[in-house]
Formats: sequence, structure tokens, C-alpha cells
Amino acid sequence: MTIRLGYQLPKFAYSAPAADLFPTIIAQVREAESAGFDCAFVADHFFQMATPGDSNRSMPEVYTTLGSLATATEKIQLSALVTSNTFRNPALLAKAVSTLDVASGGRAVLGIGAGWYELEHKQYGYEFGTFTDRFERLDESLQIIAPMLRGERPTFDGKWNRVESAINEPRIRNDLPILVGGGGERKTFAIAARFADHLSIACGISELPRKLDALDARCAEIGRDRSTLETSFLAFVFIDENGDHARQLQHDFLLSQGVDLTQASDAERAAATDRMFCGVPDEVAEQISTRVLAQGIDGIIINLGANGPRPGIVELAGRTLRPLVDA
Repeated sequence: MTIRLGYQLPKFAYSAPAADLFPTIIAQVREAESAGFDCAFVADHFFQMATPGDSNRSMPEVYTTLGSLATATEKIQLSALVTSNTFRNPALLAKAVSTLDVASGGRAVLGIGAGWYELEHKQYGYEFGTFTDRFERLDESLQIIAPMLRGERPTFDGKWNRVESAINEPRIRNDLPILVGGGGERKTFAIAARFADHLSIACGISELPRKLDALDARCAEIGRDRSTLETSFLAFVFIDENGDHARQLQHDFLLSQGVDLTQASDAERAAATDRMFCGVPDEVAEQISTRVLAQGIDGIIINLGANGPRPGIVELAGRTLRPLVDA
């Protein structure tokens, strides 16, 4: 598995009717595939994250969505960013991602994390538990899922999960990759060091040096060569051939989150835009190259939430960023 350039589908609250939802999703992912993106990602949420005044919080179920993309694309890898471990029995999740792999001809990636959004759990009747609970559950789940993805039949009796000689067929390979997502330097990174092929680091750019040092330490603790664990950073990108338009998109997006850049202090502005990259293609490329890739991150996953559904924007982003990760 190599993910140097990923595309996370942005919000799904389009103004078009629900009947047009999947044609819009498919068009974006096909554009990403043509533009050289390695992987398309869909968030695992039950509704769109709330913004002030947002009455349409449409969010399709993640594995149904990825299944539709499996037969609508040919080359691009497909993954959740990331599956909430709390939402699914781990053996069932291994079955789901393996079935996606078969349907896509070997292009599935299991993206998984501990789960974090308490409101979803409450509204849908899932146990949220404590921070410690969720990471214990993730560790147990991967002790079941990882061998199932390799064609083994694990038996496991833990605090949270139990399986007995769990069969996982059909499969078409024994090396379906595992991506762990999160920013926790002790628990998340330790789990990634033990189980993952890829770690998608969630943090502000200013935190990256410390995060990478922590990851080095977690790998060293178990004797793993750090170079065998690929890394990426999720970036929120506002790109347009017209720089003023890109900056207006960023301004409007932040305003919808309750942040007015025209009134913000320097510190407030820095905090609000710490994971954002904005401007014409050359500006975005320079920002990502110097602020992220130069620090030792292997790849970039981008979210184009402000204008990703607009035809041509995903292609523009791919054309801008692919040379950076191929260098």
C-alpha cells in the first residue's frame, strides 16, 4: 500500500436532491482517480458535523458508499477515514472491508480509529464509554481483525469482544492494509506501531515535529523499523486559480464555524487556520511542501470542503500536489 496523495470527500449536504447524491460522489472520486490520487476516503459518521444554520446534515453510510465506488472506479484505493471502532462488531468489520476488497479488485484499505464523537453514540444508541474503554476496545478489535484479514481464523475472548474460529471468506489477498487514524501520542501511536501499515496523523501543523518524535518512540519500544510505517497528514485546502476567490472560500467557511478572520487576533487566526492551506495552486503547493512534507510526513490527504464538488477543482488539486509527493 502507498498513499502519498489522498482525497477525503467533503461534506455531503449538497443542495441537489438525495437522488443526485451518489452521481455527485462518484463524479468527484472519478475525477480524483484521473488526477492521480492514490486513495479516496469517506468519513464514518451518521450525520454531517453541525454548523450554525445548517439544516441539511446528510451523511451516507460509509461502507455502502465505498461499495458503490468499488464498481464505479478502476484504480483508486478506497477507505474510511476512519471507521469508528465503536460502531461495528470487529469480525463483521473484517468481513465488510474484505468484501469491499473483493468488489474493488483488491483496492480496499481498512481505516480505523477509536471513535470520538459522543453525540452520535448517544443518538444512535451506541455505548461511548471512557477514553480508556475506547482504546481497550480498539486494541481488542485489531487482535481479531488483523488475523482475519490474513486468512486466519482467530479465537479471542476479551473484555469487550469474543469470537470463536472466525471465518473470513471471500478474500483475494492476505495483506489488506490497515490504516490507523488519530493524534494520541501514547495510545493511538502505540496501536499503530503494533498493527498498522499507515498512520494518518490528526493534529495542528505546529504539533507535527513532536508527533513524529513520539511515533519514533512508539516504534522503537516494540522494535519496529519506523520507516515501515507510512504517515500522512489531513489538510483542509482552499484552492482556486483566483487567489481572492480561494481566500473568500476560506473566510466564508470559517465564518460558518463562528470564526471571523476580519475580527480575529493574530493568535486566533493562527489557531483557526493551523491545518488550512489557501491560495492559487503555487501558493498551496509551497505551503504544503514547506509546512508539512519538509517535516518528514510521507503524504497528504486533502479535504476540499468548500468547493470540492465543483467540476475541475479535484483535478486542479491533484495536478498541483502530485509532483510534491512524487519528488
